[in-house]
This record gives sequence, C-alpha cells and structure tokens, in this order.
Amino acid sequence: MPVSAIVPAYNEEGWVGKTVEALLKIPEMEEVIVSDDGSTDNTSHEAQEAGAIVCRSNLNRGKCQALREGINISKGEILAFVDADLKETAVQIERLIHSVLADETDMAIASFSANKPAGLGMTKSLAYWGIRCFTGRKMLSPLSGQRVFRRELWNLLNFRAEGFAAEVELTIESIQNGFRVKEIPVCMSHRCGGNDFHSFLHRGKQFWEILNLLYQRVNRL
Repeated sequence: MPVSAIVPAYNEEGWVGKTVEALLKIPEMEEVIVSDDGSTDNTSHEAQEAGAIVCRSNLNRGKCQALREGINISKGEILAFVDADLKETAVQIERLIHSVLADETDMAIASFSANKPAGLGMTKSLAYWGIRCFTGRKMLSPLSGQRVFRRELWNLLNFRAEGFAAEVELTIESIQNGFRVKEIPVCMSHRCGGNDFHSFLHRGKQFWEILNLLYQRVNRL
C-alpha cells in the first residue's frame, strides 16, 4: 500500500535533504512532500534536489497548517508525519509503516529519547498530563512528531489544533475516537534545542500553544 510522507519544515537547510533521501529508501514510500512553512533559507531547494515534492507558503503559519497543506496534495493511503531534522535516522519510519500495514495499530507513534536534556521539561510534562487527563493513557513520547496512520483515520478527525499543538491533539482525538494508538521504540535522533534564549523562546511558544489547546478542550466539555 503506497505511503505519503508529510514533512513540515521551517528553516531546515542542512537537515531536510538527508531526511528526504532516507525516507525515499523505504520500499513502500510513494512520495515525500515537504511543506515549507515560509522558510527564509534554502530549505525548499534542498528538499526538491533530494527528490521531494515541495509545497511552499510565503508566510510562517505554524506546523499544523503545514501538515494540512501537505496532506491536501498527498496521494497515499498511508500517511506519515516526519520531522525534517531526522536525517538518516528517518528511515526507521519504516517500522511504524509496517505496524500499521500489519493492522497492529491505527496510529503508530515513534518513541525515542532526545539526544540531550534541554530546558526544564515543562512542555513535555504538560503534554503528558494533558493526554493522560483526556484519555487516561500514559505516553512515553507525548511530543513525538513521527507518526503513521491510514488516511481514513485522518478524514474522521476534526484536528482543530494550531502551531505546535499538533501531536497532543492528534493523540487525544485519535484515542477519544476509539482508534488504537501504539508507541513503537526506535533509534531516531534529531536536532535538540539548547538552553539559549532562542531555544527557551521556542519551547515557551510550544508550551503556550499546547496549554491553549487543552484550555479549549476543557471549555468544550
């Protein structure tokens, strides 16, 4: 069954090309779509040179919108969300694909540790407790952006999230809709933020967007 990989990317020059090349080595992979969310560097060109289909926005509208736009032009019956900075380790998405194809789960999520600790872990804790409160599930990797599922699952979700709340919303909504969600251990590695001001700012934005998502969900109860 053909697979479409959706790779949201913002200023991922030096990373995205190797990620695309790794994904295209997977036998089931029909296409890799890089959804360039308003990058100001060479992301689009590098992705295209590596063999990806590129859809590009002139504005940085956030990860959720980049995922939606990638899916809109995808063709595969199986969809894979893949972060742009995995480089060669992106090939391990194949393990998630096989789990879905074997009907072991409806949504396979990659579970792997960060390269090094950064920050205070507040965003991960918020995501963990948010998912647990709404579903009862204890997720080892609540912020993992690597996940594989059938298109039919996506079509049944509302996916109202914005920004960096994509992973939390996908997990909560899938479980609440009765889909089987399974974490699969992998040995992927990606670029981790440090403890500089820019990294803290990024994590702060991620924290706020997840908090806002959970607040909206509480208000809809």
